[in-house]
Amino acid sequence: TQLLAVCDPFRKKGEASKAYVEQHYAKAALAGGFAGCAAYQDYRQILARPDIDAVFIAAPENWHALISIEAMRAGKDVYCEKAISLTVAEGRAMCEAVRRYGRIFQIGTQQRSERGFRFACELALNGHLGDVHTVKVSVPGGRAVPLAAPKPPPPDLNYEMWLGPAPWTPYNDSKCTYNWYFMSDYCAGWIQSWGVHHIDIALWGQPALMASTLDLEGTAVFPTEGMANTSINWNITCTPPKGPKLIFTDDNSGEHGVRFIGDKGWVHVVRGGVRAEPEELLEARLKPADLHLQVSNHHHLDFFEAIKTRRDPVAPVEGGHAATTLTLVADIATRLQRKLTWDWKAEKFLNDPAANTLLSRAMRSPWTI
Repeated sequence: TQLLAVCDPFRKKGEASKAYVEQHYAKAALAGGFAGCAAYQDYRQILARPDIDAVFIAAPENWHALISIEAMRAGKDVYCEKAISLTVAEGRAMCEAVRRYGRIFQIGTQQRSERGFRFACELALNGHLGDVHTVKVSVPGGRAVPLAAPKPPPPDLNYEMWLGPAPWTPYNDSKCTYNWYFMSDYCAGWIQSWGVHHIDIALWGQPALMASTLDLEGTAVFPTEGMANTSINWNITCTPPKGPKLIFTDDNSGEHGVRFIGDKGWVHVVRGGVRAEPEELLEARLKPADLHLQVSNHHHLDFFEAIKTRRDPVAPVEGGHAATTLTLVADIATRLQRKLTWDWKAEKFLNDPAANTLLSRAMRSPWTI
């Protein structure tokens, strides 16, 4: 592979990335030589190039659906960072685009390419824990962001391209940084963008959570001042008609992860390690007839292999959409402060038109999918 172009609405960041790429390839002996790396501020210049086969999208969530769908329409395969979309409706549109255009799509939930997460899911799926009755998911909580004074954007920033389909608001020095995670115009917060990692593993290891409907009930704490408007803390219980209940919370103590709990034991997995009770579970080995999950030991290499073979990658679009959807509907339940019932097949809440209006958002003109 060769990295032929980078794009960032901050011109200086794009130029720095271009220089880094060219320095890397200057040290590599490539058959046929290196074609060079371009730097753009408008992603459409990349999509217009016929010599580019695939793109990596690492923009804020409000851009994911729009760029992904346009890229697939242009014949590109896509690796898109999590969460897959800002809304449930956008995620559904992305699923349909992947299948309509026959493209490879990998979502950046890279825990599926770590053996520990796969092993924990396989223990839960194959009866090693007995009947799994509870899944606990905990991730770091959100934060408040102090107010910052509006000011003209810096000369090297294409601010219109930074905002994209989000509502227009004035530039300030705080928003166009890491803080966008906690502003709902660009992301639903860490209940979504961190939560999607462990929720994805919960659903991978217990697909019964997605079998029919899910009752959602819980609370959240939101900032009372400043620029952030996404949850800081939350505690949500998700209950299907059959199968385990899911308890989804924040945890700033550092003891986050996914725990599958059965009547014969539990397994807890987090980046960097797996624990179990009884400990003998860690020595378990799958039988040939057991359910074996797709193996990937490197998330980016799995994407490249999928491009070559045209098979689905380990984290396909539907998996990313399901995990993102659960984080979003959980957030909606806390915002409305009432019990909701989610219908996975219809992708709507049952008997709650007001809640269903929150499943999509209008995009700022002229952007549309």
